[in-house]
Amino acid sequence: MNLNNISKKAKIGNNVFIGNYTVIEDDVVIGDNVYIGHGVMIYNGARIGEEVKIYHASTIGSIPNSVDYKGENTTVEIGAGTLIKEHTVISKGTKHSYKTIIGENCFIMDNVHIGHDVIIGNNVILTVGCSISGHVEIGNFANIGGMTGIHQFCRIGKYCMVPALTGIGKDIPPFSLAARNPVRYISPNLIGLKRRGFSKEEIEEIKAVYNIIYYSGLNFSDAVKKVKEDFEVKGNVKDIVDFIESSKRGLIPSLKEKGEDF
Repeated sequence: MNLNNISKKAKIGNNVFIGNYTVIEDDVVIGDNVYIGHGVMIYNGARIGEEVKIYHASTIGSIPNSVDYKGENTTVEIGAGTLIKEHTVISKGTKHSYKTIIGENCFIMDNVHIGHDVIIGNNVILTVGCSISGHVEIGNFANIGGMTGIHQFCRIGKYCMVPALTGIGKDIPPFSLAARNPVRYISPNLIGLKRRGFSKEEIEEIKAVYNIIYYSGLNFSDAVKKVKEDFEVKGNVKDIVDFIESSKRGLIPSLKEKGEDF
């Protein structure tokens, strides 16, 4: 008895498990060695890499929650090795970028919502119940705590750590630990950076740069100028400078700016 509705036009790789009551539409590409659980909905435009696991009742490539979406042919790309837990919804892109991108080896826990035109890097962790609005960008190795909400067009830099129940309305620069509501810059993500193999010298340099950005008394523009004067702008320093200079929503403030203690 066939309990699925799988289009013969879909391109499905080798060694793919597909659970009961799953629907796969025509314009879908699925790589080798993929696991798709029971009751999964995979819409037109889904591009699923090798070794991906999608657990039951998840939706991939859903119609965007955007009044501007008029049925354009857009995609959602899921990178190889990514794990998507139960009841997660990932929307396809709109005409803004025509795609939503999830990187490789991400861990997306249950009940996560990822909106249209989102770009998520590699090795990102999205914990239970995260709500990622449209056009958000999240860098490699970022770790976002449960029930966190991210406003549209916000960016979270690589190697950032954000704890549970955080509301994010501005950009969080790379290598940062951010917390509180409203969200504040706390410090570099020291534990996360150590775990990812950053040297003591690299961490100290990142810390020194952020002391200028957040604690020198300068506005962000002047602080970046001082960083360029005091440091060689390459590697991690360049990542920080480039991120700040390209910010459109502005950066989160620090605790000290508000007179708070952690």
